[in-house]
Amino acid sequence: MIYAFDTYYYEDFANTACIAFEDWESEKEVETFIEQTKINSEYESGAFYKRELPCILSLLQKITLKSGDIIIVDGYVTLDNEGKSGLGGHLYKALDEKYPVVGIAKNEFTTPDTERRSVFRGESRIPLFLTAKGIDVDEVKTKVEQMHGAYRMPTLLKKLDQLSRE
Repeated sequence: MIYAFDTYYYEDFANTACIAFEDWESEKEVETFIEQTKINSEYESGAFYKRELPCILSLLQKITLKSGDIIIVDGYVTLDNEGKSGLGGHLYKALDEKYPVVGIAKNEFTTPDTERRSVFRGESRIPLFLTAKGIDVDEVKTKVEQMHGAYRMPTLLKKLDQLSRE
C-alpha cells in the first residue's frame, strides 16, 4: 500500500490528510484518514519538519503499516549533498528506517542535491521535485511519471491536497 500525506495549516490547528492507494498507477484511493491537531511550532525555514512531522506521526497511529508499504510526503526527504534531512528524512528516521519515504515537492529547494530528481508530467514545463530514502529515487521517478492524471499533479495527490484543506 502507498500512503500519501499532506497537511494544511489554519490559524490555530493543522489538518492532516492521508490517502491510501494500492499502486502507483491507481486512479482511486482505498481509504482516507484525516485528523486535526494543534499546531506545536511556527514555520521555520529549513526546519519545516518541526511543524509537520508531529502531525504525520499522530495520524500514522491510526494506520497499521506493513512490510512493503511506501509513504509519500508533500515536501523533501533530503535537502542537500551534505546529508541534511527534510520532512521525509526525519519521518524515515522516526519510523526506524523500516518504510521507504518519498518526497514529492511542488517548489524547488535551492541547495544542490544529487539525489533530487525533476519529474515532468503531462505537458507541464514546471517539474515536481522528487527525493527518497529506503527506495531507489530513479525507480520512483518512473513510477511518479506514470501516476494517474494528465497534469503536473497526479490525480490522487491533487485530491489529497484538497482533502487537507477541508
